[in-house]
Amino acid sequence: MRGFRHFVSAFALSAMAMNAQTTAAAAGTPHLQTKPIPEIVKKDGRYALMVDGAPYLILGAQCHNSSAWPAMLPKVWRAIENLHANTLEIPVYWEQFEPEPGKYDTSVIDTIIDQARERKVRLVLLWFATWKNGSSHYIPLWAKRQPEKFPRIVGKNGRIVDSPSPHSPAALQADRSAFSAFMRHLKQRDTVRTVIMVQVQNEPGSWGSVRDYSPTAEKLFAEPVPEELLKALGTTALAGANWTAAFGPNADEYFHAWSIARFVGQVAAAGKREYPLPMYANAALRDPINPGPASTYESGGPTDNVIGIWKTAAPALDVLAPDIYQGESTRYRKVLELYARPDNPLLVPETGGPAGYPRFFFAALGRGAIGWAPFGLDYTSFSTEPQGMPRMAEEALAPIALNYQMLAPIMREAARLNFEGKLQAVAEEPGQARQTMDFGDWKAVVTFGAGGRNNSANGNPTPIGRALVGRLGENEFLVTVAYGKIAFTSSSGAHTDFLRVEEGRYENGVFKPIRIWNGDETDYGGLSFYAGPQALRVLLGTY
Repeated sequence: MRGFRHFVSAFALSAMAMNAQTTAAAAGTPHLQTKPIPEIVKKDGRYALMVDGAPYLILGAQCHNSSAWPAMLPKVWRAIENLHANTLEIPVYWEQFEPEPGKYDTSVIDTIIDQARERKVRLVLLWFATWKNGSSHYIPLWAKRQPEKFPRIVGKNGRIVDSPSPHSPAALQADRSAFSAFMRHLKQRDTVRTVIMVQVQNEPGSWGSVRDYSPTAEKLFAEPVPEELLKALGTTALAGANWTAAFGPNADEYFHAWSIARFVGQVAAAGKREYPLPMYANAALRDPINPGPASTYESGGPTDNVIGIWKTAAPALDVLAPDIYQGESTRYRKVLELYARPDNPLLVPETGGPAGYPRFFFAALGRGAIGWAPFGLDYTSFSTEPQGMPRMAEEALAPIALNYQMLAPIMREAARLNFEGKLQAVAEEPGQARQTMDFGDWKAVVTFGAGGRNNSANGNPTPIGRALVGRLGENEFLVTVAYGKIAFTSSSGAHTDFLRVEEGRYENGVFKPIRIWNGDETDYGGLSFYAGPQALRVLLGTY
């Protein structure tokens, strides 16, 4: 029976690993302060977020904009616990951090870090500063009272638009100084690496005007396009041309993207000099399939058509990340395709909530995502805690909680397999009950729907199924599925035999079984999953 020798060696190695883990535990663990700084690494065209020296997958949740205050945090932490999330994305407000010029209040940041550490939750901190969704409402009060130093954009018609101009040296210097102070404090305060990543600004860009038409901006627009940008875009033949001559109808948008990216990039670079955590900028998207003119979306941010400009203008940013609120499957998947680039790790730092979006977490994993986080998942608003009834709120969050319950027991292993190109994941599509993951000599066939002993399920009434399979060895796989059934077929054409199916979880890199599946659980051609989160280690053979 093929695979038996591998079965013996694999489980012998597991026993050895468990003994080694026990020995290491007895010897004690290194001081937390020795943990390496989180970083994003690339290998063979794939990316991983390294936390504590190993690949990490962000099972995230972003709280509401006004929830990062000590009085609100209990409602935030309760939601994070119910979600089984391992990472909280939470704002840092410039207006709170620097209430007076050059005077910094770190109390709120320190409270958030301390409480996250107590709960063993990692943090992604969101720097709400010059830009927040195209506006500048989070700059400090003293800055708001100086519109000449912190100017807004002038529209083409000469009217002021409620979006900050990227052409103010004073605004740049103030934001850069504050962000540097924030990162410097973070380095001193967070020696155990609770914070794993920082977002620089929030959805930078402008609404209501494609670009700034102020006298300062008009002067810059008439100058030659920077040579470094022309070189990066492969258009050096246009050297010396101004923006209009070089880019024609796209000139306004490209100029604005370059200007904002240069501003954000300089802020990020200043912060990285203090503490080199991974940093990203997030994008309010245009339609990925039928994009209209720049006047119909937030212009100037890292939308899919200007990623190359942003990469050139802001090299201190590790990731350009899409905020995805397009629940139609074709569009969601197209966004994933556009941002999963050889020069850009895929991270979805903000997306829609429990209604219709949870399955896309697996679509993102299938594209090699390093993290995924829906927005607004705390209990501070009427929408998530109707009339103060926490049970209803927990039920509302259950579809996302299921995702994280499925991945939490295998998070580190899944992140490692994803980085090594050994993991595949799929999400159910309407009218497409069956999907296949091809591993060469083995194919994993997922049938979404009723499952059980029924091999011909017609899909779930709504597309809520999802599945993940990772290759552990020659004939060994890591499997988790929701609302469906999985079977394996061999390329040899021989019958498949489940030699061993163990349910369990990983602890410190070692798989700890809690039971063996057999009989009704394995005797009908596949492994059936319902809503319960279950992680299986499956050893296959043929006869």
